[in-house]
Amino acid sequence: MGRVEILWWLAPPAVVTVLAMLFVSWIGRARPERHERSEEARRKQQQRFAEAIMREHPTAHHVRHPRVDRSTGIAVRPSRRSA
Repeated sequence: MGRVEILWWLAPPAVVTVLAMLFVSWIGRARPERHERSEEARRKQQQRFAEAIMREHPTAHHVRHPRVDRSTGIAVRPSRRSA
């Protein structure tokens, strides 16, 4: 019985691992969709998405890149004072 007692510390982690595997397999199971959208609703959503993608982003032309001092690699922000 001495050899079996050495492995009893392994039982709780093994049980937790098996329970975690069962839980993950239950969560990941295939489920039917709860509600089907109509074809018209799907088309509207696709149209709204296409319009949003094609729209110009408001900050697309205002991108400022920080100046980098090549000797040290430290980024330097431009001053707020006008030159």
